[in-house]
Amino acid sequence: MPVNKSDDPFALVLLSGGLDSTACIYYYINLGFQVRTLFIDYGQRAGKNEFQSASNIASYFGVSFKCCKFECEKDFLPGEIKGRNAFLVLSALLADPKITGLISIGVHSGTTYYDCSEAFIKEMNRILQGYFDGRVILSAPFLRWNKRMIFNYFKDNRLPIHLTYSCENGTDIPCGKCLSCLDRGALNDAC
Repeated sequence: MPVNKSDDPFALVLLSGGLDSTACIYYYINLGFQVRTLFIDYGQRAGKNEFQSASNIASYFGVSFKCCKFECEKDFLPGEIKGRNAFLVLSALLADPKITGLISIGVHSGTTYYDCSEAFIKEMNRILQGYFDGRVILSAPFLRWNKRMIFNYFKDNRLPIHLTYSCENGTDIPCGKCLSCLDRGALNDAC
C-alpha cells in the first residue's frame, strides 16, 4: 500500500465496519489520499459489533480511527433508518469542524433508499457547499456500483472480508435473516 505524505489529499471515510465503507478505505488509499476513519455510534443494535469490526479494519489498513457516540433512546429496527446517512455526514462535521477534503460514504446502487441515491449526494454537497465553500465534498465512489461489484472488488483486491460485519440485529453470530445478512448471504452463495 502507498505511504501517505502530509501533502496528499484528505479523505474521511465514514466507517461502519461493513463491505462498502471498507472498500472506500482501500479505494482512497490507492488514489494516494491520506485516509482517516470515523465510526458513529448512534445507538444502533449492531453498534458493539460494528465498532469492533471498524476498529479492526482501521488497524488493518493503518489509518486513524475515531469514534463519536450519540445518545438516543430510540430502538432502531432493521431496515431503512430515514435520515441515517444525512445524520452520519453532519455528525462528521461536528466531530471535526475544521475538516477539509472529502467525506466518503459507502453507498451503492440497487437500493430504494433516498440516502443512497445520486439526488441525496447532490443535495448533501449543496449543503456542504453552504458551510464550507467547496472545501468539503461528500464522495460516494461506489454510487453507481451494485453490491456484487463491490464484493468482486473486495475479492479481486484480497481485502479483509473476514474483518467486516453486516448484521442489522447486532448478534455476535450474524442472524442470517435481516436485509444485510440476506444481501451478504446471496453474495457468498454465488461464489
